[in-house]
Amino acid sequence: MAPAPHERPFVDTVYSTADLPDTPQRDYRIPASGWLQAPSELLSLGDDLGEPVEYKRRIGRYLLWRAGPPVGEARYLAVSDDGATCLRFDLHGRRGEGSGPDGARHTRFRTWKEALHADGGGL
Repeated sequence: MAPAPHERPFVDTVYSTADLPDTPQRDYRIPASGWLQAPSELLSLGDDLGEPVEYKRRIGRYLLWRAGPPVGEARYLAVSDDGATCLRFDLHGRRGEGSGPDGARHTRFRTWKEALHADGGGL
């Protein structure tokens, strides 16, 4: 049985963009510091929360990262696989806000992720 997501250990492995997995990992977490091409915005994403930044999954051409819990005060950052675009979604409990690649302001995490998917296809 896999450990609960927040109990999974961070790995020391260093990943390039091409090596990051498509889906969440069941046994470990990947820290932002473990991504060779991590932009500075990503590395500091959780600073104001006192939370580490962890890789979640690919959504189309975007790499999704999160600092904080899945529900509560959290920051998400979607980084395009070429590193040219960073899109942030701030979650405050069950409410949030962020701009999508479509230029729209999203208040629901689900619609923000749908906009990421629509922009890049794929997963």
